[in-house]
Amino acid sequence: MLVNFNEMLQDAKKNKYAIAHFNINNLEWAKYILEEVNDLSCPVILGVSEGAARYMGGFIVVSKLVEGLMESLNIRVPVCLHLDHGSSFESCKAAIDAGFSSVMIDASRHELDVNVNITKKVVDYAHQYNVSVEAEVGHIGGDADNIYGDKYMATLDDCLALAKTGIDAIAPALGSVHGLYHGKPNLNFERMQQIKEALEIPLVLHGGTGIPYPDIKKAIACGISKININTELQVVWHDAVVEFIHDHEDVYDPRKVISSGEKAMKQKIKELIMIFNTPLGNKNEESNII
Repeated sequence: MLVNFNEMLQDAKKNKYAIAHFNINNLEWAKYILEEVNDLSCPVILGVSEGAARYMGGFIVVSKLVEGLMESLNIRVPVCLHLDHGSSFESCKAAIDAGFSSVMIDASRHELDVNVNITKKVVDYAHQYNVSVEAEVGHIGGDADNIYGDKYMATLDDCLALAKTGIDAIAPALGSVHGLYHGKPNLNFERMQQIKEALEIPLVLHGGTGIPYPDIKKAIACGISKININTELQVVWHDAVVEFIHDHEDVYDPRKVISSGEKAMKQKIKELIMIFNTPLGNKNEESNII
């Protein structure tokens, strides 16, 4: 069964590692990620953007798909199904009602007081169903999956105000961007550390693709407990598929084409989990089951 992310992120915060949040875009991606984390015996957060949910047929389809895969594949590790960048209370409510075990409300495009009010409304609804809530403050730059933003660094005061809503994790904008970087990533580690020391809740790093591994490790040391990855898996899958098509121009079966990227994806998933220092070993998190 699905779990919320509270116990896994609190353990990550305490023991200074990060939980991988991998975005899923279709059945194959969900299957590959679940199989690999099951083999590694480590928890995972499956992120689903609103765009990906629409592509797959809606929140209910996604929820049933993931639950069905978990049963059929005999998945025995904690799995959190998380709405990524929910744009409104209504969207978060729809995901919760469909069976998602976690949601992110991203009201960061609004002024802080509006962000706080929207986030509080989501928290009040989600916590009735033991669903965890992540929120964002500041503006994470870049563009990916129709999520656009200009950079604006979150301040400690911003984070303190948003944390008062009762959220379970916070994603402060501290220099990362969505999608591919155009130039060198420049994370504000000093402010990251400051926020970590002031808040009890775990910190989330969005835009994990393209950040050098030493910076990833430093971010974890500065309090990051959840790292979001999407584009990096897309790139390695794409490159493997392009190579397959080039070498097999007479193959038209979509199953063979799509699955040609499986090995590369799984290798990258394992590589990232090792970089995040996620402990390998099955943990039962019955208290979070919904």
